[in-house]
Amino acid sequence: MRGFGDLFIRMAKLECSNKQIPKSTNTIFPMLGFRFTDYKPDPNQTTFDRLFKIFQELMLYTSGDVYEALAWLNELDREYKLTTEEYGMGDFINELKEKGYIRPDGDAEGGMGPTSKLEISLRQKSLDDIFGDLKKAKSGQHNTGTIGRGDEHTADVKPFEFGDNLENIAITNSLQNAYINHGIDEFHLTQEDLEVHETYFQSQMSSVLMIDISHSMTLYGEDRITPAKKVGLALAEFIRTRFPKDTLDIIVFGDDAWPIELKDLPYLTNGEYHTNTVAGLELALDILKKRRNPNRQIFMVTDGKPTCLKIGKNYYKNSFGLDRKIINRCLSLALRCKKMGIPITTFMIARDPYLMRFVETFTQTNNGTAFYSSLSGLGSFVLENYKKRKKK
Repeated sequence: MRGFGDLFIRMAKLECSNKQIPKSTNTIFPMLGFRFTDYKPDPNQTTFDRLFKIFQELMLYTSGDVYEALAWLNELDREYKLTTEEYGMGDFINELKEKGYIRPDGDAEGGMGPTSKLEISLRQKSLDDIFGDLKKAKSGQHNTGTIGRGDEHTADVKPFEFGDNLENIAITNSLQNAYINHGIDEFHLTQEDLEVHETYFQSQMSSVLMIDISHSMTLYGEDRITPAKKVGLALAEFIRTRFPKDTLDIIVFGDDAWPIELKDLPYLTNGEYHTNTVAGLELALDILKKRRNPNRQIFMVTDGKPTCLKIGKNYYKNSFGLDRKIINRCLSLALRCKKMGIPITTFMIARDPYLMRFVETFTQTNNGTAFYSSLSGLGSFVLENYKKRKKK
């Protein structure tokens, strides 16, 4: 948390605005850079709204610890005067309780715990932060190039058949047919006059998101686990609101792999684990087999090399370089996924050349996709791949 505190204080102090630096007379091309200006809060926001936005971010960084998040918020308030004489930190805490975001919890430090309403708000905020360019639209599915049952119209029409959706009736075509078939003087509309718009067939998707929780996800003072959590929360909210018939399972992998519930994702932490990528892939395959859906995919967010295998009851570990025994098992599973038609999209949030070579080999074996993403760009990559993954 110390590293996060320094970072967050800088964020509270400064905001970055992209402005063009004047062109030097000795250069040909203009230089673009960043200038930092004093942070100016939105005047249209209430004090509660401003504090709540920071509190939500702190809840992710503290893995859902209400007491620690409020302690950090108090520190930031003392340093940067986030509250006013009319509205203090005590007022904010009371309003959190009144609005149902926190509740009494005798087992938690400080006696306060988060509610399901706060968990939902964290998903919505993550979606807004990462996929803010999306506008809420009518619930739909993944359009394919095949005509079938769906919501989005093609340019074609067909005669009405029993079972067709009445919302898809082509009004103009149907009225025109009625005039032609029965005349204007004795106008009436029959089933034979009706035509309906063809719609694109819409497929369902079953996805598994694998999140690395090994020790290196917070190594060297860089927090990589929080952006991974935000991606999971945003992806879950995106699917829930845009593709409600799709499924998303979330698993974490360290020495072992296990599934977690969406409600537990904000409280996820990494630990003193190695990276058992094989266990994660095996669990993902087991989950997707049960889905019985032809459209299946795996997202894997990781920053390190596979360093662990479980053989029987024992762990085989090697953190020094790429171990042939571990790598071969990973590649074998990548090939198995390929044969089952399950693409793996790997989001690599580290730039070590030898690790990148392994990811390239892994991706080629699976015929999947790999991205070497910065932490800030991670969510956008996940979204674009989800939207593009469409099958008949």
